Amino acid sequence: MEPVTHFLTGACISRAGLNRKTAYATVVAVLAAEAADMDIFWSIAGPVEELKRHRGITHTLLGAPFVAAVVVGLVWLLHLWRQNRRKNKAAPEEDRQPVHWGWLYFIALIAALSHLVLDWTNNYGVRPFFPFNPRWYAGSIVFIAEPVLWALLFLAMLMPWILGLADAEIGARKQRFRGRGWAIFALLGMVLVWGWRWSEQAQARASLENIQVTTAPISRMAFEPYPVNPYRWHVIMETPQYYQTAELSTWTGDVNTDAHQDVIYKPDVTPAVEVAKQTDLGKVYLDWGTWAVVRDVGQEPVPGAPPPDLRPGRTWTTVEFSDLRFAYSFLASRGGGGHAPLGGWVYIVDNRDEAGEGMGSRVQK
Repeated sequence: MEPVTHFLTGACISRAGLNRKTAYATVVAVLAAEAADMDIFWSIAGPVEELKRHRGITHTLLGAPFVAAVVVGLVWLLHLWRQNRRKNKAAPEEDRQPVHWGWLYFIALIAALSHLVLDWTNNYGVRPFFPFNPRWYAGSIVFIAEPVLWALLFLAMLMPWILGLADAEIGARKQRFRGRGWAIFALLGMVLVWGWRWSEQAQARASLENIQVTTAPISRMAFEPYPVNPYRWHVIMETPQYYQTAELSTWTGDVNTDAHQDVIYKPDVTPAVEVAKQTDLGKVYLDWGTWAVVRDVGQEPVPGAPPPDLRPGRTWTTVEFSDLRFAYSFLASRGGGGHAPLGGWVYIVDNRDEAGEGMGSRVQK
């Protein structure tokens, strides 16, 4: 999921009652809930390294305890700095909530694990058992940016503040910990949304299995979510010769697909494609891309990445990588045109040498 959902989930985890156990609980929970995405700094090393490392070791059951420890360590440094700064002007000890480091680590661990669960719910996926098991797991039940979850989480943050203002107006005694009920409501609501979407996805699969969409045998199917609407699903089907997409509504039972517009024939495996699959990008992309399509598009330059400048007699070709999981528009009624997000490319010279690779317009140096 995107950072907003992670941060707000961490805040709700703390406000659900854990903030009563120790000082700094909310700070630790918010930071730990998003800390796994520190692997985004691999983008400095280039787009291929970013794809290789993103949702890597920090997004695993093995890495979560270390992520939690790093966050608690940073808060410990903050605590020391605050103690030194307030040594002579601190509030009386009885007015301050004590710090319990064991509780803080437990809170950080719960928040770090919440990051894995949230990322599993979308279609990018996670590898929770890496490095022992490199398989990617993806629930594909919630879109990566889900306004329904935002509404629940923001409500849990705003309502205690609004009610606090109302209490101040009437002179009511200020509560030290406010919003526990709203935080629990938001977290339970999130689980209910997941369960609802899981049920709708299962219904979509059952509906499609009872309908003959194509005459060719279907070897596998995927159901990709849309934001807000739990009844609408983008379907990908694989047959021996081609892929076919469809739009399915579990509300009406309608399946919209066109045997001409929505069919993607499997591209030929050319010598350039075989070479591209063995490049750094090819190995990383095929490991991650569960619906990867690799296509030799000929001498078609990538925007923002000039093709190789070769001596006479040598030729180059572009091999394009894309993943059908992301090749649809989440607002339009059908998949949009243009380059699919999270696509990669490799320039291959003379069907044997790599001459550049990247993701989108970003070139791997």
